[in-house]
Amino acid sequence: MKIISTQIGLIRHSMTLWNEEKKIQGQHNSRLSSQGKEMAEAWGKTLQPFQWQRIITSDLGRARETTAIINRQLKIPYSTDPLLREQNWGNWTGLTLAEIKKQDKAHLRAAQRNGWQFQPPGGESRETVLKRGLQALKQANHAWAGQRLLIVCHEGVIKCLLYHLCDRAFLPEEPAILKKYHLHILTMNNSALTLTHLNHLPLSA
Repeated sequence: MKIISTQIGLIRHSMTLWNEEKKIQGQHNSRLSSQGKEMAEAWGKTLQPFQWQRIITSDLGRARETTAIINRQLKIPYSTDPLLREQNWGNWTGLTLAEIKKQDKAHLRAAQRNGWQFQPPGGESRETVLKRGLQALKQANHAWAGQRLLIVCHEGVIKCLLYHLCDRAFLPEEPAILKKYHLHILTMNNSALTLTHLNHLPLSA
């Protein structure tokens, strides 16, 4: 069988107003802040040498807004995919972690000990996020096999995909491995997904 390699770049959307306030966004949308817009503008220049052929973005507004700004530089086709949405944080959406610890500390600690089964009240589990993230990449590979695809999505989705590929248990005591606002590179050979470069390139100086 002939092996067809698809290169996949993963980046998170740039900074939003709620990011600056440390509020959990989940699937609620918050617009990019002034700093976030400047970041995305710079990212377009940083990402240009990779010669991406298509952008696939989460359909949430902050990801689409980031994509639109980046694409002023890249000028390539793009499409949206709801499978790339951030984890649904249910009743904890709009709160900060400090507020959750104050209001619901025991529930938060118990949820964090569940690893891949971590699920905010009224939200979805990390395992569910992983499944739809993998499905999004498989569908993208099927549609644009052999191309260089840039994925613009969310921290929760990226963590699920990369922690899966790094065989992590997603427990609080595990050391952090992801650097903020970095490009990560994956490769899909036919249907086999592998991690090529973790924290490959800082997008922001």
